Parts: sequence; structure tokens; C-alpha cells
Amino acid sequence: MRRVNKMMSISDQTYDLLRQSIVSGEFSANEELPEERISKQIGVSRTPLREALRRLAADGLVVLQKGKPARVATFTMEGALHLMEVRTLLETHNLRTITPIRSQATMEQLRENVRNQKKAITEEDYEEFVELDRDFHLLLTEDNENKKLRDLILQMNSGDYRAFIILSNTLSQSAEAACEEHEAILEAVEEKDVERASAAINLHMNKVSTRITQYQS
Repeated sequence: MRRVNKMMSISDQTYDLLRQSIVSGEFSANEELPEERISKQIGVSRTPLREALRRLAADGLVVLQKGKPARVATFTMEGALHLMEVRTLLETHNLRTITPIRSQATMEQLRENVRNQKKAITEEDYEEFVELDRDFHLLLTEDNENKKLRDLILQMNSGDYRAFIILSNTLSQSAEAACEEHEAILEAVEEKDVERASAAINLHMNKVSTRITQYQS
């Protein structure tokens, strides 16, 4: 594991280093993260380490345990599929609402997002792809006046969702297919085709669920 650069924010660097170690598989699912060992490995005191662990717990990547070392979160198939079921319901409803009224500004942001997805895939930067994937789905809510719905979709695309996508280790196999599915959604919304957009988001969600199931079998 790399050590921190003392010229930069220790807390942020500690978070970034640990997160990258989890994303890259250097730390495996359910592995304990003893503070003494980890702090020595990366060259920081326990205070920024504990702050980083709290942030990673909020991301869904780490589980904090009272009286025990924190551990890397465990990917569960059942939890992932239940989350995908809820996302499908919410995001299909959202698309049926916004497709007839989508703004040109939103479309431009979506097109730029998809371009950046392709770039991240080419560069094999799958952590960046995860962020762009989340942003794509959030951009689709921009023209929806229902703030409660927007907040729910944000919740479904953050925390636990990003954690199980990362921990499932499917990104290198699935990112390109997911990007193509995003393009199909984008095209349908751009043409204001409600039924096609609804079908495209449903297909995408089903494909994500199928890929997770296949790669974990």
C-alpha cells in the first residue's frame, strides 16, 4: 500500500488510499482492518485513520464494529437484487415522468457523461466509471419536480449500491455493456419516446442484476 504525502490533507489521503485498496482488491471482503497495522502501513496516526474508516462506513465499503477492528463490507447477492428491484421501480417511474419534458441542458450533460464513461472504460479507470454511472442516473432526475423522488433515487445510487457494485468485482467485465445500455436510454429520452425509455431502463436494470448473478456464481 502507498503511504501518504505529508504536504496534502492527511485525512483525505488516508480515505483515498484505503478506498483504493478496497476497490483494487488489496483488501478482500470481510477482511479486518486493525488500526495499529493499517496506521503503520500508510504512515498516519489513528485519528485520520478513524475518520477515514467512518467515511468508508458511510460509503458502505467498511463495517464498524464496537470493540473490534473495522472490516471490509461483504457483498450479498440477496441485498443487491432487492436494491435493484427498488431502483427499477423508482427509475422507471422517473423516466416516464421526465422523458416528455426533458430539457436540452440535461441532454447535453447526459451526452457528456456518456462520453466520459467511454473514456474511463478505455483507460480502465473503473472507480471513475462508478462515479459517472451514478451521475448518469442522477442526471435523469434533473427535470423532475418531485424532490422526494430525486432524493430516493440519489439514495439508491449511493452508499450501499456503489459498495456492492465495487465489492462484486464485476466492473471490468460489465462496464462496456452498461455504457451501451446507458446510450440506449439516452437516445430514447432524447427522442421523447416514453415507452422506449421505460423499456430501456428496465432492460438495463435486468442486465445489471443478471451480470451480478453470473459473475458471483
